[in-house]
Amino acid sequence: MDQLLETDRPRPGLRERKKARTRAALQEHALRLFRERGYEATTVDEIADAAEVSPSTFFRYFPTKEDVVLYDALDPLLLEAFEAQPAGLSPVGALRATMREVFGGAPADVLAQQDERAALIFAVPELRMRMLDEFARSMLLFADVVAKRAGRRPDDLAVRALVGAVVGVGIATWVNARGSQASDYLRRMDEGLAELEAGFPTLSRP
Repeated sequence: MDQLLETDRPRPGLRERKKARTRAALQEHALRLFRERGYEATTVDEIADAAEVSPSTFFRYFPTKEDVVLYDALDPLLLEAFEAQPAGLSPVGALRATMREVFGGAPADVLAQQDERAALIFAVPELRMRMLDEFARSMLLFADVVAKRAGRRPDDLAVRALVGAVVGVGIATWVNARGSQASDYLRRMDEGLAELEAGFPTLSRP
């Protein structure tokens, strides 16, 4: 698979790098405090203080305390990698290759944070409900990149049907995984996408 070389990627400006570091620090401190004190007992003021920023700065990055958990730093990498997949791959095939590329190359500490976020989302009811909103947001983002790849409009029926099916696989995998490790979730997700790509042959009648 041809991968986008690090040297080929435009280097973010100083402002963007600083914002990324602040966002990452806020999430890191938030997860640590949630782990030590519990989600409900931890306040935004405490997270901001731990990250050495003001509460108003916290809200510039995350509209609510829930958002600091739901934010996934890998999302931009996934979109970039999807757009870079070979044109000969189907949209589902390109997505499977993207997930293997991004998660397969992610450092251990990043995957550990993914596991911690998943466990917390399942443990806190309001986070579980908000996660469904995140799936809806993912549908819009994925529809845009699939439409661009296929040369169609995001509201094209075929694009919508495909995206809905992919997100459905994602929701089904997420519900059944119940906060399991990222590696297990990704394996199950890939199996579900393989079934979708093949037209669910295991469900066909003999």
